[in-house]
Amino acid sequence: MKRHSRQIGLVPSILLGIAASVLILIYVLWAAPAALGGTLSGMFRQPLLLLLNWLPIALLCAALGFALANPLYGSAAAGLVLGVMSLINRVKITVRSEPFVPRDIVLVKEAADAMGNYDLNLPWFQAGVLVLLLALFVAAGILLPPRRPEKRRGLLRALGCLLCLLLLVGLVAFAYSSDELYESFDRQTPHDVCSVSNELGFPYYFCYHFSTMDVAKPSGFDKIEAASWEGDYNDAPEAARLSVVFVMSEAFSDVFNGDVFDFPEGEHPMEVYNALAAGENAYAGHIVVPYFGGGTSDTEFDIATGMQTNLLNPNSPSLTSFRFVDRPLESLYRVFNSEGYTSCFMHPGDSWFYGREEVYQLLGAQEIYFADDMEGLEYKGSWVTDASFAKLIEQRFEAACESGVPDFTYAVTIQNHMAYTADKYGDYVCPRVETGVELPEEVQAALDVYAEGIRDANAMLGELTEFYSAQEEPVLLVFLGDHLPSLGDNRGGYSELGLPAADVTGAEDPFAAYTAPYLIWCNEAGAQLLDFDRAIEELELPESGLISACYLGAEILELTGRGEESNWFAYLNELRRELPVIHGGAYMDMDGRTFYELDGQQSELLSKLRCWTYYKMEYSTLPG
Repeated sequence: MKRHSRQIGLVPSILLGIAASVLILIYVLWAAPAALGGTLSGMFRQPLLLLLNWLPIALLCAALGFALANPLYGSAAAGLVLGVMSLINRVKITVRSEPFVPRDIVLVKEAADAMGNYDLNLPWFQAGVLVLLLALFVAAGILLPPRRPEKRRGLLRALGCLLCLLLLVGLVAFAYSSDELYESFDRQTPHDVCSVSNELGFPYYFCYHFSTMDVAKPSGFDKIEAASWEGDYNDAPEAARLSVVFVMSEAFSDVFNGDVFDFPEGEHPMEVYNALAAGENAYAGHIVVPYFGGGTSDTEFDIATGMQTNLLNPNSPSLTSFRFVDRPLESLYRVFNSEGYTSCFMHPGDSWFYGREEVYQLLGAQEIYFADDMEGLEYKGSWVTDASFAKLIEQRFEAACESGVPDFTYAVTIQNHMAYTADKYGDYVCPRVETGVELPEEVQAALDVYAEGIRDANAMLGELTEFYSAQEEPVLLVFLGDHLPSLGDNRGGYSELGLPAADVTGAEDPFAAYTAPYLIWCNEAGAQLLDFDRAIEELELPESGLISACYLGAEILELTGRGEESNWFAYLNELRRELPVIHGGAYMDMDGRTFYELDGQQSELLSKLRCWTYYKMEYSTLPG
């Protein structure tokens, strides 16, 4: 058969493949939400970093080039995969302030379901450039096909493809996984994962994080020593027999308490919360949660178990703690269960989301309810209303009272979930939020819709406290947020409003983007039973009112007289008095001082937290 006159030889094919891989690298670095010039400038000062970003691209291009018998077709296929990944990374950074890492791949189902409810500002320009680049590769592949050997070409292609893939896997497993190599590169803001991802380059950063997909074994871990810290639940004769209700309100925050907002008298969205926080039988503070703009289940994990998501693998961002729960774990549910309480988890969402149904079984919740199990749910737009969910929480309390058994319930709302678009609630037009600054249209819309959710959350809080106030049975309510809302790409809403969470580097306040309010409130019967003011004082909470979310459950156990019932939760209360905030390599002490280096005693306490956490996650032998 006569060969096409434009067929090219081996060396030109290799050179074309290399050129295509370089173009893909430039595209991937350009697609990141950082200036390409700055990124390349930093890499030219560290040439090894440039090589580490190019190698996986080159090997994937080569492998697919062998498979498709054309280096440019292979580059197009590789470019499609890598280009889409880079666009996902861009969206995730701009919306969630977290890079795209391998662990996110297992969340495909959750992401696909959530996309239907999100109105993301997708990077269409970058996507269009990717399409043009891929079209260029395909056209060049048609015009310049490689000359193919006549004999054993199929075998040679298969061997070439396999060799490239094996080399890629080997590099990821043995070179890219090196912590020493990772730490050797200069990073201007090492505690800001988005900045680190941009500085090190998405390909290298992504490959490195294949090594952070497991719970990290801490330095100095001793299984026998960790096992000795465990113990059965101790009797707590002074424990108060009152019902305890946690209500985690989706994206609940107090951003509207900022001076930039101007609300007419009596129309402040946080009016109920603010009044209760300043009233009797109440304490208000803030928790530092794992993530910004999302991560509800991780805040649930931190509070319920006392472990900290961010410490399961300190080098891994975007870690989803529920994915690691594969054995029965100590939790608030088990402490209350041991005292004969009934216990329950409630959430008007899907049972499969984040694997919640299986996780809460392993955490010891006796009863678990999701939207499909609930009757009487009402909707605002496509979201279950806080008002109808509040009625179900009240019904749960009434049923427990009729049984004569105190109850522990943890309820998670869903109404104020992102995205905060003008059509979130259908035809309903949310009232405009007036501010002291002129806002872009999309930020104003997000603010108006988010404020509507906060009003409804406050109405829920008002309904619940009014209901519990009318009860003779003692009850303690903990009402809290799970994370700050995402108000525009790159925290745009916070920047426009001049709010502290706008600082993506955390240079001024490393905790500002990760705080959520919490309110502890008792009805009169509960306050008398606990001697509330004295009990709060004895908790010795920091003057700042700021604690890591992993301490909140232990705090409530101590408040109700159960502080020594569990060795684990007793230890957390001890650690809270020394390091009330631990987050991303930053710490805060009881005096409100923020620092990044620990002294000897603090290091020992934190080491024990990491080692004990690792033991629980890997070796827990609790009955199911």
